[in-house]
Amino acid sequence: MHYLVQHFSSKTMGKETLFVVFLILLLLHKTAPVAHDDGWSMNMPTEMRAIEGYPVVLPCSFTHPHHTHHSSIQVVWRLGHGQAATLLLQCTVANDQRPNDANLCQDDPKQDQRYRLEGNPREHDLSLRVNSAALQDSGRYYCRVEIPGHPQSSFENKMGTRLRVEAPPRILGVSVVPSENAGYKALCRVQGSPLPDIQWIGKEDILEGAPAYPLHHEGPAEHHTSSQLQDVQPGGQYTCAATNPLGKDQATLFIAQSDLERPAKDNSLEEFPLMLLLSFSLGTKVILFLGMAVWMAQEKLPSWVICITH
Repeated sequence: MHYLVQHFSSKTMGKETLFVVFLILLLLHKTAPVAHDDGWSMNMPTEMRAIEGYPVVLPCSFTHPHHTHHSSIQVVWRLGHGQAATLLLQCTVANDQRPNDANLCQDDPKQDQRYRLEGNPREHDLSLRVNSAALQDSGRYYCRVEIPGHPQSSFENKMGTRLRVEAPPRILGVSVVPSENAGYKALCRVQGSPLPDIQWIGKEDILEGAPAYPLHHEGPAEHHTSSQLQDVQPGGQYTCAATNPLGKDQATLFIAQSDLERPAKDNSLEEFPLMLLLSFSLGTKVILFLGMAVWMAQEKLPSWVICITH
């Protein structure tokens, strides 16, 4: 059996529109002040939303009861809480630094450089900037301020800010694999947030595929899903369409009857080779295609797939 995959992607929202949406979400975020009996208080939004690939700033401001200026202030940002927390940024700001000093925050060069201090701690602003937000950045963030040398002079917002990173659907792969019983089935793997809806479409009508299920091995289950379509037939055309509020992505399978019959005993994926050309340049696609064609001719293997992106 031979089959061809064509991959089309259409985003219902352009980059400019996505950026406007991001700004609106930033302006509409809710803040939750947290105060302490000893005079400390901290103000952070309870929730923020970001668009994948764009920067996002997590606001955090504080007040403290000390009226004298200390020599330095330490800022700490974490993703998650407790022992499972990930340290994102920890830096110290000296009081004798100039306000426009490019190195206002003396952070650890080993830390992820996507995270940097956006605010000025000497003005009680600890805001964190996350460059090029990714789906993996979703989670709850915690802000902490400390005055070195004063054990009781520190404060952290225990509620934190929940960041939700959203992204349009992206089809990770479409393939044809042997079914558990007999024949073949199509498999479509998708990434996106909110989790995309998946629909199978034939030449003329909508087909009923198996319910989508999360893919834990691909990444966080809330961002990855897949759907199967049973009993695909030679000569068939099957489109996997994934949609969410941010856009749409789709890929189409074209299946042709092979001139070689597949051995009955062959029921493993190792004997059912797939060639996936998802995101290579045109020159790389040609080289890989020719190489696979020569290899398959030598091995006399009956099945192949080409996945073309546009």
